[in-house]
Amino acid sequence: MEQTYFRKGFGLKAEVKPLIDAEYHSEIVHRIRARGYEDRFGDVTVRLAQEFGFCYGVDRAVDYAYETVHKFPDRTIYLVGEIIHNPHVNRRMTEMGIEFIYPDDEGAFDFGHVTADDVVLLPAFGVTIDDFERLKGIGCILVDTTCGSVLHVWKRVESYARDGFTALIHGKYKHEESRATASQALKYPGGKYLIVRDMGEAMLVCDFIARREGHLSREAFLERFMDRYSEGFDPDRDLDRIGVANQTTMLANESLAIGGRVRQAMVERYGEEAVDAHYRSFGTICSATQERQDAVKEMMSEPPDLMVVIGGYNSSNTNHLAHMCREYTTTYHVEDAACIDVETGTIRHKPELAAEHPESTETDWLPEGPFSLGITAGASTPNNKIGEAIVRILKIRGIEPVLTGQPEGAPA
Repeated sequence: MEQTYFRKGFGLKAEVKPLIDAEYHSEIVHRIRARGYEDRFGDVTVRLAQEFGFCYGVDRAVDYAYETVHKFPDRTIYLVGEIIHNPHVNRRMTEMGIEFIYPDDEGAFDFGHVTADDVVLLPAFGVTIDDFERLKGIGCILVDTTCGSVLHVWKRVESYARDGFTALIHGKYKHEESRATASQALKYPGGKYLIVRDMGEAMLVCDFIARREGHLSREAFLERFMDRYSEGFDPDRDLDRIGVANQTTMLANESLAIGGRVRQAMVERYGEEAVDAHYRSFGTICSATQERQDAVKEMMSEPPDLMVVIGGYNSSNTNHLAHMCREYTTTYHVEDAACIDVETGTIRHKPELAAEHPESTETDWLPEGPFSLGITAGASTPNNKIGEAIVRILKIRGIEPVLTGQPEGAPA
């Protein structure tokens, strides 16, 4: 019988590596990194965060996608949603012949056209239990690129449900990863979950648990968190025991702080001696997310004059990096190097509070005279796009970077 589920690739890494390296390598990024993450080009000092761009989980997902195309050249290959949240990488998937299955407005996927002869890639975010079972029932080949850090969170959520604890998930309730993570609570009868977006929402939960003055009524609570909890959720009953988890790309410090506030609410309600019976928390912070946030924090001990953050506008971890940078210096979040126009000298970027139509265009955005340029990128951004962004900025200043020999970077 043909094997239909693959999680460890096909042993073709060596075959696809030259192609991936050629498509995603950047000479200028390699040079700046090799020179201590800082280099001078003309009157511009470029500083790289010491952790940026592709993480292990993204590397693995991209490798598996390329291996899959190499392994099954004559089959239709589908991808559930996006492999990662980066427009350039997803365009490459399309160019390689992979067909995307996008969710509807409610987040549901239609697999009606998928047959047993097809191959389906599961993204780095994972898929819900229901979607996995539906695909498994079709009999198609499944290539699972779910990130190991995500799987780690899933195990925690599953253990909470097994032991009768509601999973309180810090995440965006419409995000693929949060939906997939929440579904793990449903592996056990009576399993429950509740998703909170930020500390503000978490405090509403804490107020309800501790029965603080002015807390939401049961009805108001259910209305406030509509679509963010499991079927049959009852806050009077299901907030009695809570296990905390998180979407791996959220702000790590906020996730930890939310856990601390929930624990304190349990202490207020039940007493310190009984808190372990009502509250659980295990380390579910993604190391790559933490490292990239820590690197930005370290860079901001001496903030650059200008910061450019590169990554998809729908990338949670990229948005959080941009938010951190804005607290210290002028920051532009671009989804791709193409947002920086050498001809006009403009930049298209996502402002802090952008919603449906996120981009804004700025002119005269580069400082006059010598300045320091800080660069970081989300975990889904390849080095070639980071390098291209740097080169485009330098060219606007009339600087043509010399990438061989000694650092020159003289104005063109």
